[in-house]
Amino acid sequence: MNPVHLETLLAIVDEGSFEVAAAVLGVSPSAVSQRIKSLEKATGRVLVRRSSPATATEAGEVLVQAARRMALLQAETDSRLRGQLERVPLSVAVNADSLATWFRPVLADVAAFRSATLRLRIEDEAHTLALLRRGDVLGAITREATPVSGCDSMPLGVMRYRAVATPRLRDAYTRGGEVDWANMPALRFGPNDALQDSDLDGRLDDAVRRHRAVSQIPSSEGFLEATRVGLGWSLVPELQAGPLLASGELVLLDATVIEVPLYWQRWRLESDLLGRLTASVAAAAIELPPEPWMIDSWGSGAGPSASAHRP
Repeated sequence: MNPVHLETLLAIVDEGSFEVAAAVLGVSPSAVSQRIKSLEKATGRVLVRRSSPATATEAGEVLVQAARRMALLQAETDSRLRGQLERVPLSVAVNADSLATWFRPVLADVAAFRSATLRLRIEDEAHTLALLRRGDVLGAITREATPVSGCDSMPLGVMRYRAVATPRLRDAYTRGGEVDWANMPALRFGPNDALQDSDLDGRLDDAVRRHRAVSQIPSSEGFLEATRVGLGWSLVPELQAGPLLASGELVLLDATVIEVPLYWQRWRLESDLLGRLTASVAAAAIELPPEPWMIDSWGSGAGPSASAHRP
């Protein structure tokens, strides 16, 4: 299979269009189109959906995975042979709350690699695994412990979420010592944010939920700020809420703690950079409280090791 054709397919999927892929590759759009037609002829399958953005078909996703593995290994090989600092792309899916809190030291570590670039895809931790399955990323922060085929899974710990609001909002929507969940304005991160809905299980039925006043803020930092100024109550990671709770700007609405287990899944691929990235993620996750079984397994519960994975 022609490596140039695979490289072209990967560029189309990453950039979302034939025209932008052509500009990135330094060739004409017609050349890109011809390469994909040749690849589709060779495989006997349609590989790209000619939509906006352009996406890979199921057959195309198989080749995208192969192309991304080849690109990573080729870049590392070139760097070793030439003694030059080739820019190796590290594509990672991470949820916004992790990026805003414990994941940040990973950015500094990758900066020190010097031979790598980081390409982050922001997605809810319940959905990042789909990007890994499709081959869009080589590593992902996810809720799923079971490894994707061809991947290793490493436990990181848990993200703890608490229901918080400003003191003024809490007082305005407290009746007889009970929070009026039905009428208190609420915040959601986005359309895929199921965390708040799960927190309301047993408190409100579905019919009542649909009539609540809900604001949508698709930014972790903006979400916290909207909570701080009283736009609505929200579920916020303890790592973010701590300083505002300590200052009294926010208060807890109840004693409930929602724990979301997080895992690092990565391709099972011999790559120095991918190994270093995994070690960096493991070191950064030391901020996360461990799951109970992790404490039992490791004694101190200090955190995961870079080589740890669950079957």
